[in-house]
Amino acid sequence: MQPGLQSGCFTALATPFQENGSVDYAGLEKIVAFQIENDIDGILAVGTTGESPTLSWDEHIRIIDAIAAATRGRCKCIAGTGSNNTAEAVSATGHAAKAGCDAVLLVDPYYNGPSSLEIRREYIEPVAREYPDMAIIPYVIPGRTGTQLLPEDLAIAYKSYPNVGYVKEATGNFDNMRRTRACCGKDYVLYSGDDPLAFDMMTDPEIGGIGMISVMSNIVPGPCSEMVRRIMAGDVEEARRLNDRMMPLFNAVTVATREQTPFGEVTCRARNPVPLKALMHMLGMINGNCRRPLGKMSRKGLASILEAARRVHSESPDILGPAGQFFNSDVDNRLNDPQLEKQYYNDLCYPEY
Repeated sequence: MQPGLQSGCFTALATPFQENGSVDYAGLEKIVAFQIENDIDGILAVGTTGESPTLSWDEHIRIIDAIAAATRGRCKCIAGTGSNNTAEAVSATGHAAKAGCDAVLLVDPYYNGPSSLEIRREYIEPVAREYPDMAIIPYVIPGRTGTQLLPEDLAIAYKSYPNVGYVKEATGNFDNMRRTRACCGKDYVLYSGDDPLAFDMMTDPEIGGIGMISVMSNIVPGPCSEMVRRIMAGDVEEARRLNDRMMPLFNAVTVATREQTPFGEVTCRARNPVPLKALMHMLGMINGNCRRPLGKMSRKGLASILEAARRVHSESPDILGPAGQFFNSDVDNRLNDPQLEKQYYNDLCYPEY
């Protein structure tokens, strides 16, 4: 493991926007402070959850600078510097290095769909070679990118470039995770990129994950960090209880509903960060706006995440309590007041499919 990183929970931070669509830098500062106050191990700036595809590069760099400065000496900072253009990834990684980030996250190149061989030779290795002192975390998420850096190529890259000693694993495929461990060896660092799978990934001895890069830790950083620490300390049963208590939130990262159209029924998937930001809005943390083409939820979708939050708060009020305290928000009222609920449907939903 590189000295710049460790086991732990790292929040893939949402990017708050103003009503006019500009980045809310004051809101960003506040949610970073919330993370640090609640003992997060690190923050990922401008990943997928941070809506990196719709940020300009000027915004991208400014957000990295702001989070690197706010986290310095307090927790780790990972910068999302991946692209489907290697030159952009090299440039952004250079800026992250100057800003003092501890690591960079390189998502597999999306849309142009290079092979795993090409991803390794034409993307990961050029960045690793240019910045040998920077921890490089490939981000393998074929459901988003349409391509995949394979375990075999991860191992080849790691053998030549020790700073590529990590992966954010979001394939959802436990056989792929086990193959990564088998190819890359016992010292290679696997982070979960799927909240609902993190516990199982970390407790499977053939995978041996040591942390998570999480979405829902935007809202519950303390419990997520505690779960990881419990696992690493061998207190698996208490970690399991925490995982079970948070699972309704973890399952709300992506929301799929069946919707009726004039031409028949369809499946509608609200993907990260749409449900997350809707829930953060309902809890009084940030404005729930996303940038187009991300937009709003269906009424069924919003109802499902509201029900998940109500269940968690009813059964375990300590889970959402810290967010309420930090943002001076009455969680019970915000989740159960009929007038507020009506406003959420107006603000966060399309009136019809």
